[in-house]
Amino acid sequence: MTRLLPGILAMATIVVASNILVQILFGQWLTWGAFTYPLAFLVTDLMNRLHGPRDARRVVLAGFVVGIVCSLIGTRIEGEFGPLVTWRVALGSGTAFLIAQLLDIAVFDRLRGGRWWRAPLASSVVGSACDTAIFFTVAFSQAFVFLDPADDVSWANEVLPLVGLGPEAPLWASLALADWGVKLTLALIALVPFRMIVSARRPQVA
Repeated sequence: MTRLLPGILAMATIVVASNILVQILFGQWLTWGAFTYPLAFLVTDLMNRLHGPRDARRVVLAGFVVGIVCSLIGTRIEGEFGPLVTWRVALGSGTAFLIAQLLDIAVFDRLRGGRWWRAPLASSVVGSACDTAIFFTVAFSQAFVFLDPADDVSWANEVLPLVGLGPEAPLWASLALADWGVKLTLALIALVPFRMIVSARRPQVA
């Protein structure tokens, strides 16, 4: 378990920081949390490469537990427009994190023997797409209003040009597209520290 401690601490730090920074807007379509959360995929991929999928799943589970605690705390804190975290956001966040990270591990493990960059890049792209789709759909789509009828998500379903330029779509679709764009960008950038860290340490799993 000691060998997993750096990964667990890193994942917990990212989850806590993202839960805080998601409350702070960055421009019209993003929050600061969009820039920290994708680092969770880097941690997962590093643990997968260095220690294997089983230990990577343990680190993900630790992050999931921390995320649930953060979300529960957020539902108890009242902001200007109600709880800082609604139950739909908490459910969407936890579900998206767990499924996306486990999918990331599965894709990485399938591509483990290929070129060094293929597994981390492909797994992060697939995992982040899954994460974005699940979170924004569950948290803001009218299709899931039954999860919490008292939660007013009309603001997120206002029809606007997609990210201010494209065809008309609900606001949450623009937020999701911008969020995924950041995740894709960081997935590419994360290849640099991934390569450096893996090269500095001898993997225990090929």
